[in-house]
Amino acid sequence: MNRQTSADFDQELLNLYDDYAHGRVSRRTFLDKASKYTVGGMTALAILEAMSPNYAFAQQVAKEDARLKTGYAEYDSPKGGGKMKGYLARPAHTDRKLPAVLVVHENRGLNPYIEDVARRVAVEGFLAFAPDALTPLGGYPGNDDKGRELQAKRDSREMQEDFIAAAQWLKTHPESDGKVGVIGFCYGGMISNVLAVALPDVILAAVPFYGRQPAAEDAAKIKGSLLMHYGELDQRVNEGRAAWNEALKKAGVNFTDHVYPKANHGFHNDTTPRYDEAAAKLAWTRTVEFLNKTLKTGV
Repeated sequence: MNRQTSADFDQELLNLYDDYAHGRVSRRTFLDKASKYTVGGMTALAILEAMSPNYAFAQQVAKEDARLKTGYAEYDSPKGGGKMKGYLARPAHTDRKLPAVLVVHENRGLNPYIEDVARRVAVEGFLAFAPDALTPLGGYPGNDDKGRELQAKRDSREMQEDFIAAAQWLKTHPESDGKVGVIGFCYGGMISNVLAVALPDVILAAVPFYGRQPAAEDAAKIKGSLLMHYGELDQRVNEGRAAWNEALKKAGVNFTDHVYPKANHGFHNDTTPRYDEAAAKLAWTRTVEFLNKTLKTGV
């Protein structure tokens, strides 16, 4: 199956898809506006299908990879959704306690891409846990459009509490050494920032990929280190970058941010045409180095 890239689509169309993926325009509006880009017999619906996630591309670490132990685990979130569920992955051939990394999904629940990211984290020698914010609604439904619809129905503050509870659960997990980091994408990038603020004594390292920034006054609450990844073409998220960086500097927070040239929002997600292979690989290399430094050896 051929993978289409961002070069196959007009940038205005990529921006339109970003609006659709984040609920700023409806499916009908997307199709209406995309119709002007139909060429060579490709309908607006075919464009939408081509731009939507294809999980045949998602798997970099197989579910049955012998290097890992994987499965699902439950934890309590009394201020959030109650009994929550997530995907747990760790190296198979060690009994020692490991530094832990919370992996936070986008705005559509725990899909195969995020589960694969958790396995990628585990392969690097971490205990990785990816909660599903859709647990109270039956879990990820197997379809991103439906998942996005379900996640929009949940109370935003309760969802934040679910991830706060997950980080606390991970810190005291019997297979964790108590050192906890977080990595998240889009909505998960925002949650990574939220956790760094809300749990300064738990989160030692946060890696938001194209995540919206907290209020400037929250920077002073952060004790951990931040590594932030942005796509150059992601104007919506990038508009808050300069002010947040300035706030972090004033607060004395240890942080690094990278802007990847010509990359779109979602450039790490290898299931859609917005995936930028060079940017994604470089960002991942930097992420692993950062997590090793902050969680395995200390800053």
